[in-house]
Amino acid sequence: MKQSTFKQAFIKVFTLITLSLTAFSFTSKFGLDGYEIYLNNKLILKQYVNQPLSLRVLQLNNANEGDNLRIKYTHCTVKGPGTGRSIVLQDEQGNTLKKWAFADAASDYNMTIPVKELLQLEKKNANHELSLHYAARELPKGETLAMLHFK
Repeated sequence: MKQSTFKQAFIKVFTLITLSLTAFSFTSKFGLDGYEIYLNNKLILKQYVNQPLSLRVLQLNNANEGDNLRIKYTHCTVKGPGTGRSIVLQDEQGNTLKKWAFADAASDYNMTIPVKELLQLEKKNANHELSLHYAARELPKGETLAMLHFK
């Protein structure tokens, strides 16, 4: 009788542990790179890299020349800002139109791009689809952040 009760308790504990591990393994934001994009101080896009690219469109039709686009990218491996960080504006064929490089920082995640520069590049490349891409030593292949939409 004691052995039967022990087996039942063991099975219950094992089942509980298994279910707990299974539930935590599907946490979508744990261990993923993520980023936030602000227009001045207003959050306009927050993404984790496992979300589909089709959702990553920045609506900049209300942006003014004096505004700033601020990007905060967090790496899961270093739990902070990357090193050798850069943001690249590309057209639909992958041609680099502009590259912004940012200093390494211990705690400052922010990478700021003047909207004025984006608007000027959009005018020069009006017939092209433009997108922002992030790269760092921790992410050498880079990550597409968003497609830009100005109208």
